[in-house]
This record gives sequence, structure tokens and C-alpha cells, in this order.
Amino acid sequence: MNLKDRFKDYKRIVIKVGTSTITYPNGKLNLKMIERLCWMLSDLKNRDKEVVLVSSGAIGVGSKSLGFKKRPKLTREKQAAAAVGQAILMQIYQNFFNTYTQTVAQILLTKTDFEQGVRRTNTENTFTELLSRGIIPIVNANDTTSTFEIEFSDNDRLAANVAALLHSDLLILLTDIDALYDSDPKTNPNAKKIDEIKCADIISKGLRVIDLSAASLCNDQKVPVLIFGLNEENSLMRAVKGEKIGTVVTVD
Repeated sequence: MNLKDRFKDYKRIVIKVGTSTITYPNGKLNLKMIERLCWMLSDLKNRDKEVVLVSSGAIGVGSKSLGFKKRPKLTREKQAAAAVGQAILMQIYQNFFNTYTQTVAQILLTKTDFEQGVRRTNTENTFTELLSRGIIPIVNANDTTSTFEIEFSDNDRLAANVAALLHSDLLILLTDIDALYDSDPKTNPNAKKIDEIKCADIISKGLRVIDLSAASLCNDQKVPVLIFGLNEENSLMRAVKGEKIGTVVTVD
């Protein structure tokens, strides 16, 4: 039985969505895509799944609001953009999830929250309590106070760390393409879709389809990964039903 066949039995799922998926090239939020995401995650919750959303986009949205013509390069500018953008992003998520009668919570994390000790325990306890109460945690890196998190590689590593911390059954990476390919399908019309690949192969070949540190962590913690696009309206629902969609990244 492969990963897609087992998906319907998975209980705790971490879903990561990248900046390019929920924003337009001009930096403005793609509200239709965000609403679609909230609807699909709400439906998962109604199927008695425990759902955690890791969302990028705060710096991009904040940069637009602060009048930057392009993504800022100075760390202090990125931190200011994150502070503004995170408030905007959470308000929009809150509004959409309210439409589907879901309660959400914001969790901003730093590298030290995953290190062994009291902070890691407290972080895990917070997630556990929220999930036990049927709340959807929305996670982002705390870019406003810690510079390390700005380098989280569009939150791939953050999502992998959250999935490992919570002993999740599955990590889903939502992208702006429908699956992984052996080359860039945007520039190569002959690129071949990859239905399934071992996490170890991604690491050994240095494929940049997922942050390599994130791939290594998922492999070590035995958290399988499913990668697919959010462009198709029912993509997540099709995956839940076990249809062949996107790319499965298996762990050893």
C-alpha cells in the first residue's frame, strides 16, 4: 500500500504553503487561492484530521504595504516587513476560516523553540493543547525578532521541524506547480513528472525541490512528504481520497 492509499488513515497533518502560491507576482495576496486553501483545510478538519498550517508570505505582503518596489535586502527592512505583513496575513486567514466555522491560533517560532529543553517542551505542549481543542494552528517564523528565521528557505525547514516536533503522520508541501519534475517544467516542455521518489535520493542528488535540510529531517524522523499544487480546486480532496496526485516523497 503506497502513501496515497494510506493518506485517508493519517490523523495529524502539517501543511506548508509558500509565498509564490498565495501571492501574485506583484506581491499582492491571491485571495482566491487563500480562500481555497482555508476551505480545503476546514474540510480536512471536518473529517476529524488534526491540521497545522505553516504559511509563508508575511515579508512579501509587508514589503508591498511598506512601499518597497521589490523584496528588501536589509535584515531590518525584512523584519519590519514581516511585522506588518504577519498582521495582515493573520487577519485574512482569520476571516476566511471564520466563514467555515473554524477557530485558528497564531504561533511564531524561532530556532531555539525546537532545541531540546524547556522551550521545546513548551512549544510541543502548546500545539498539543490547541489540536486537542479542535483549533488550527497557523505557524510562521518569528522574523520580527530573530534574524535566523529569515533564512528558513521559504519555511520548508520550519515545516519539517514542526512535523518532526509533533510526530506528524504526513507533511504536505503545497506549491505553484502540480508535482515534482526531473527539470523545470516552466522552461522545459519535455520535463517528466516524478510520481514517487525516495527522500534519500533527493538528498544524495541535491535536488532543489525541497530544502535539503528539511528533506534530511523528514527522512530521519520518518515523516513522508506529499508535494502538489494548489491551483487545482479539488487537489487536496483528491489526495484525501487516495487519487494519484502530485509527488510522494517516501522515507527509509
